[in-house]
Amino acid sequence: MEKICVVGLGYIGLPTSAVFARAGYEIVGVDVSEHVVDKLNRGEIHIEEVGLPEIVKEVVENGKLRGSMTPEEADVFIIAVPTPIHEDYTANVDYVISATKAIAPYLSKGNVVIVESTIPPRTMDDIVAPILREQGFDTEKDLYLAHCPERVLPGRILIELIENTRIVGGTTPEAAKKAADVYRAIVTGDVIETEAVTAEMSKLMENTFRDVNIALANELAKISSRLGVDAHQVIELANKHPRVNIHHPGPGVGGHCLAVDPYFIVEKATEEAKLIKLSRDINNSMPHFVVEQVERMTVELKEPKIAAFGLTYKGNIDDVRESPAIEIVEMLRRNPRFDVRVFDPHVRDEQVSFPVVSFEEAIQDANLVVVLADHNEFKTMKAEDFLSGMKTPVIFDTKNCTNLDEEKMTVYKIGNLTNLKAIQE
Repeated sequence: MEKICVVGLGYIGLPTSAVFARAGYEIVGVDVSEHVVDKLNRGEIHIEEVGLPEIVKEVVENGKLRGSMTPEEADVFIIAVPTPIHEDYTANVDYVISATKAIAPYLSKGNVVIVESTIPPRTMDDIVAPILREQGFDTEKDLYLAHCPERVLPGRILIELIENTRIVGGTTPEAAKKAADVYRAIVTGDVIETEAVTAEMSKLMENTFRDVNIALANELAKISSRLGVDAHQVIELANKHPRVNIHHPGPGVGGHCLAVDPYFIVEKATEEAKLIKLSRDINNSMPHFVVEQVERMTVELKEPKIAAFGLTYKGNIDDVRESPAIEIVEMLRRNPRFDVRVFDPHVRDEQVSFPVVSFEEAIQDANLVVVLADHNEFKTMKAEDFLSGMKTPVIFDTKNCTNLDEEKMTVYKIGNLTNLKAIQE
């Protein structure tokens, strides 16, 4: 293995390209966006990820990584394109299909083809392999096809690409070994070989497990609101049991994994995946729950000014994909009563369809600040930061991440609305 062609230069493809390039391999990164390719060839990146700018600059300058809008011949092809969902919550594998067709003219016998994109069970066998067979390849003898799902945490991608265990599922045992050897060249964690469909399902169940557990916490928050209970204290006490680990509730679930992957299972086994579907419904309901609480808090005000803090689906990153914070802000903005301003130190105007302002602009004369992401910047905020600018210093923390002096301002947490009172001027 000397040359690798990576198709898709997003949150996974670009770091993957950089890591292999740093290990000494010749990498061509392919993307349909001219902007992304041009930035890469200047040694710059279009996403936010800790440590990535320095590595990309280094490997571009030493010639190990370059961008292209078309694939090239290589020894290994890695497909890392998005797999969003349709409006009916079925998987959209169009990008995977397009990427597979795009690399087909550049394939040779003996090439390894790896799909890292998260895909529904049997996609490798039922979609990817048939496309390549149509191009004249014997997918059991000519090519080595495998699925190796990414399983990294934004903010730690460069570390986890190296240290995490990798699951490699081949369409044949030989394909699994060949693809696994690709990762063994850079991975210090275990590289486990299995069948393609098992790898596909394992990735989906990793995220489904987390989604189901978050749904339990979110349902607890709703129940606690109804019964007048502090869910955060309930969770803290329950978790003192040696075999209990309840998550904390939040404004919903976002990102390209947890908010999407469970649907890939539901799509393939609708009758059986009842708990998985119900958990998705619960987590999808949380933005509406948050907006309901905002309406309760501001019911006495004629035209309340709301400052929304945070747009990303998790803290300290710039990723707004499937973010419940975006949905909440859009719901608030649709309400003619509300004057909504948005602040997020990690998000740029061009990422969203509304303006992102400074901290000072957001809180000026605000009646309520709604914290929707757990950025470090929000965890260190002091009450004094708000007192001079806000009209009524009230915080609704949906991420349970702030540590504000509650003697100086009113603070509500998503799991503790027991003493909720309407804001009065």
